Amino acid sequence: MQVNVGDIVEGKVTGLTNFGAFVKLSTGEVGMVHISEVASAFVKDIKDFLSEGQEVKVKILGVNDAGKISLSIRQAEPKPAEGREQYKDRDKGERAFEKRPQRSKKSSPPLWQGSKPSEKPMSFEDMMAKFKQNSEDRQSDLKRSSESRRGYSRRGNSSGKH
Repeated sequence: MQVNVGDIVEGKVTGLTNFGAFVKLSTGEVGMVHISEVASAFVKDIKDFLSEGQEVKVKILGVNDAGKISLSIRQAEPKPAEGREQYKDRDKGERAFEKRPQRSKKSSPPLWQGSKPSEKPMSFEDMMAKFKQNSEDRQSDLKRSSESRRGYSRRGNSSGKH
């Protein structure tokens, strides 16, 4: 059975390398998924996303003159409508989305949410004002820090004389 470019087929991971994974397709042919086509997230170590023997869905990207098949796991995934919630109920083959780092509990909520659970979301103007204040605070801290490293006094000269 021949594969066609654009088809989405099932396969089994048969080997992992630094640059990608080899997948035996349900048609019996073997193709390769480049590391950049494994997941939407950055993939530093392919073993964090795939393991040998794992069942995956792949999209056929191309077949070259030598008969080598280029595959993509990333493009075989349906596009999420909003956020990562759609990936929570997927099978074990979709580990890439489970491995993403989660926000620590210590970090503050995004600006569009209130800083406390009981607060209602901030308006755009409030977010801009908060951003501007935070930005000005950081700039003044950086300026003070760079001046102290250069040896400037607060009065504008480095000699300390008046």
